[in-house]
Amino acid sequence: MNEPTSDPTMTRIGAAVQLGRSGQKALARDTLTALWDEIGADGDALHRCTLAHYLADLQDSTEAELSWDERALAAASDLTDERAQHQLSSLRVQAFLPSLHLNLADCHRRLGNTALAIEHLSRAREHLGHLPDDPYGEAIRTAIRDFRVDDPTDLRR
Repeated sequence: MNEPTSDPTMTRIGAAVQLGRSGQKALARDTLTALWDEIGADGDALHRCTLAHYLADLQDSTEAELSWDERALAAASDLTDERAQHQLSSLRVQAFLPSLHLNLADCHRRLGNTALAIEHLSRAREHLGHLPDDPYGEAIRTAIRDFRVDDPTDLRR
């Protein structure tokens, strides 16, 4: 079975993400932040990882984005494949890591933290083998391959 399970929190996250994609960035950020407060810093790791990942994209400053990206990576370290697969049977936590590290590399590059950007880019590359062979996996592989630490205007997602 590859269909997502019914998880009301993930449904709420998805609805808020759609708000952001429709141009309602502030409302999406407020909705996801309230949901983060509701589940708490020790809540379900999949919820925390997903929330933090999407909240990072909705921030107005690179510093705030970095903070949420760090939370997403921390939550991923608490996440098990078993938990992730309750949401979708094909999910593997290791497949999250290239994107999470790429996001951190991007933030550090934009903040001028070259050494940390290089470190996270290296970690992203270490986990490339865990990416699926699908359009998502190819998009992340391409972004990592094309990432330039010395170009602060080269935003990757």
